[in-house]
Amino acid sequence: MEYVSSDMKLLPYGMMNFEDIRLDNYYYVDKTSFIPLIERSDRYFFFIRPRRFGKSLTLNMLQHYYDVRTRDKFDALFGDLYIGKHPTDDRNSYLVLYLNFSGINGELHNYRSGLDAHCGITFENFCKIYAEYLPQDTLEGLCAAKGAVEQLDFLYQVCARAGQKIYLFIDHFTNAILSDADSLRRYTEETHKEGYLRAFFNKVKAGTYSSIKRCFITGVSPVTMDDLTSGFNIGTNYSLSPKFNEMIGFTEEEVREMLAYYSTKISFNHTIDELIGLMKPWYDSYCFAQECYGETTLYNSNMVLYFVKNYIDNNGRVPRNMIERNIRIDYEKLRMLIRKDKEFAHDASAIQTLVSQGYITGELKESFPAANIVDSDNFVSLL
Repeated sequence: MEYVSSDMKLLPYGMMNFEDIRLDNYYYVDKTSFIPLIERSDRYFFFIRPRRFGKSLTLNMLQHYYDVRTRDKFDALFGDLYIGKHPTDDRNSYLVLYLNFSGINGELHNYRSGLDAHCGITFENFCKIYAEYLPQDTLEGLCAAKGAVEQLDFLYQVCARAGQKIYLFIDHFTNAILSDADSLRRYTEETHKEGYLRAFFNKVKAGTYSSIKRCFITGVSPVTMDDLTSGFNIGTNYSLSPKFNEMIGFTEEEVREMLAYYSTKISFNHTIDELIGLMKPWYDSYCFAQECYGETTLYNSNMVLYFVKNYIDNNGRVPRNMIERNIRIDYEKLRMLIRKDKEFAHDASAIQTLVSQGYITGELKESFPAANIVDSDNFVSLL
């Protein structure tokens, strides 16, 4: 390559902080046009997508849009984006509570203490950053409450008395239950009858009668959706909705636009069509809404950023490895899937069909309980 433009936007590969991307000259694919659609949908919103697909960045973008603390940064963060030109009445009007359950997914055998620890730290931070919006004794009262369920109960009631509304975001765990059979059994216990996770989401449901005005929950697997909604049955799963099919991931038009931008900043050794031809078999062909099949497919956004970043860094050479290491499912989870696959009838191995035939078909399920993973269509949906 002959030159690199000094004003060229950086590639946000692996980045999940929307503010850093927007303020530090990174390339951003504008997905903010979906915000009005989300607001016109049911208030308790479920949305799942595969790993490394851009879910956490989407959640972070929404947090910055709705957080009362980012009001003064609105123009800098959103000014030239769709939502900056078409803001909604709800912008910058919530106290944002963000729970990342993925941080506790390795300790499912001691899930209660993990959930209590994560929520305790997060709730305490919430009280501190929103201190000016809450009564002076809020933190003291929170510390007197014991455990995640009791503390959440305290928190949403304090916010209601203070006239504040909460937007709850949950980046869900989902992966831990695939590690081994014991994790699957314990997960089932926590989401049924008097399970702690079920009790927690029952408390979230109670909060929606009070100050929790909106909720956005995302994850990677349809397994937990069904179990979770048994304790939180007011949420709506939009994962297979046609109007949200393109909300996360890149359309080919968006990928071409990105390549066109960088081709004006540096010398490419390939045409845009050639680069699309290289990427398409590896990263394209995701479609989550049956109504959109045959119309629009999606590229894995993280993989596109990986490819373009390596192409630029290596002077116009295509990456030697088309799949980055981080996206490869770890072997324990793969072993778990294989063990579950063996529970099918002898002539119905989904994985064997994939290996021998190269593809498999089934009805895409939007959710199912963990206990029913071995159902053929459920297993195909999980894959």
